[in-house]
Amino acid sequence: MSVAEKAFLGCLIKAEYLLKDTVVQPDQLESTRHKELMRRMVELNRGGKNIDLITLTTLPDLDSFGGMSYLSNLLSFADLEKFESTEKPILDLWKEREKRNILTIAALNDWEIAKVIAELDKINQMKMVDHTSLQHALSHIYEAPWEDQTTLKSATTGIIKLDEVTGGFQDGEVTVLAARPSMGKTDVMLHFAKMTGWAGYLPLVYSLEMPERLITTRLMASTGGFNRAKMRDPKRMLSQSQKDKWSDVIGALNQTHMQIFDGAGQSIAEIRAKTRKMINQFPAKKPILFIDYLTLIQSGQMYGGNSHLQVTVISKSLKTMAKDFNCPVICLAQLNRSVESRADKRPMMSDIRESGSVEQDADVILFLYRESYYDKEIDDHSLEIIISKNRNGPVGSITVNYNEHTGRIEDQKETSLTVA
Repeated sequence: MSVAEKAFLGCLIKAEYLLKDTVVQPDQLESTRHKELMRRMVELNRGGKNIDLITLTTLPDLDSFGGMSYLSNLLSFADLEKFESTEKPILDLWKEREKRNILTIAALNDWEIAKVIAELDKINQMKMVDHTSLQHALSHIYEAPWEDQTTLKSATTGIIKLDEVTGGFQDGEVTVLAARPSMGKTDVMLHFAKMTGWAGYLPLVYSLEMPERLITTRLMASTGGFNRAKMRDPKRMLSQSQKDKWSDVIGALNQTHMQIFDGAGQSIAEIRAKTRKMINQFPAKKPILFIDYLTLIQSGQMYGGNSHLQVTVISKSLKTMAKDFNCPVICLAQLNRSVESRADKRPMMSDIRESGSVEQDADVILFLYRESYYDKEIDDHSLEIIISKNRNGPVGSITVNYNEHTGRIEDQKETSLTVA
């Protein structure tokens, strides 16, 4: 029997929320035993019962599924992070079986070639998730005449002028935030994450470089206005008034419901699996993804050292993920060193490492630039956000205040947008 089907069913037993999320239908499984088992799971789920090993052992015809030992065996195949990669081979095999059936029927009934091609095309184009029962659809709008419409059209960036230009972070869109090291990328990302969290989104931060402890410290420093150097030993270095403020800062950050995943070398498949789990855990909130940073994402395949091909695949995967989850995705990117050799060190598109595909797939591209980073003599606390690509509006540049000691980002009192 197919290992993919065993792994697929094992995942459903291990994490029942996947049953609502999968595109695979029971009839698309090859094994009769597996088809029947998945049908039972769907029935249990509709009846509001849990789908787990304990519930399944109460099935009256348990022996027809191979008994407890077979169910335990299925569970041993489960790997939640690879769930999506089990769906594709199952569907591919199902399509092949369907095609063979059509060809058999066509031969028996002497179909014209045009009809055979039309039927085969239907299978190739078949969408697995286009079915909604009217009953289900109506249940969603039942209360509509009495409810305020609270749908969030876009997520605020927390920077007034940037919201005006980009319309905020849009569902299904990818924003790339790129800069040289130490320019403030992570601080800007965490500012976006906090602000979207306070606005009602569910910020999911995938930090592939910085551990959770450092992210938490940065969030505390920027929110409380604490110097980051003091965060190494808060008891000794924070003033009494700062200590008095400490619990309020924690309370405020708690309200963001931010989730941090700090595993190194996470792949797109893992990020998708974790995002899906969070969506099921927080059904009332729309997710917004922050990934730090692009070239640290594992592609899951080897490209023989061809980093351009690897970035192309990852870049396209980010766009697919934004569309599939219908949520904004913000990904940080490093710039190559060519910036440093120019007289004007403001970044441009070609400075993004392996930029071609990123430039094509991203909906918005933001660069960060600080004059004071290159000229230590000037006392300038401004950070320039250069909007280099904007699918929904103008490009240009805006300036915010940036405190590099605390990491806090704030609107300037009179910020003018320079539109290119």
